[in-house]
Amino acid sequence: MNRRSIKGLTLLAAGMAAVGALTAAPAQAATTATTTATETCSPWSLQSGLMTQVCASITGGSVQFLGRVALAGPPTPDFPPQPQVLSTTLSGTVVGGSSLGSIAQNVNFLASTVTVNGPTGTVACGSTVSGTFGVSKFGWGPSPVTVNAVVPC
Repeated sequence: MNRRSIKGLTLLAAGMAAVGALTAAPAQAATTATTTATETCSPWSLQSGLMTQVCASITGGSVQFLGRVALAGPPTPDFPPQPQVLSTTLSGTVVGGSSLGSIAQNVNFLASTVTVNGPTGTVACGSTVSGTFGVSKFGWGPSPVTVNAVVPC
């Protein structure tokens, strides 16, 4: 045998050993704990001539309240939607516990659904949280919607 043959066989043997080592020991997959968000929402409700909803978005022990405003029905060509300035209030509490805060703000609304971000907080698992969302505009008073949700363990 010449040197090239020996070198080729040596490389082939080394390659086979590496393949054998890779297939003999199963690869350990990296695992990451992922926490998914769950959202609990109130039913849509007619309020100030619009549809409103409040939701509690829960990820682990973190809670955020969201308010949504949408048209109560489809716009008609005879009466296209007009821009409106809405006064909103969104608050959250731990039932039997502390307040998570309250946010009052004006939002511009035309025809698309608008989401209002509300208070956030960290809450112990097993606790019940409650959120309230109210919308008013000139000539219409608020008729708040409420949602209750349990923070899972």
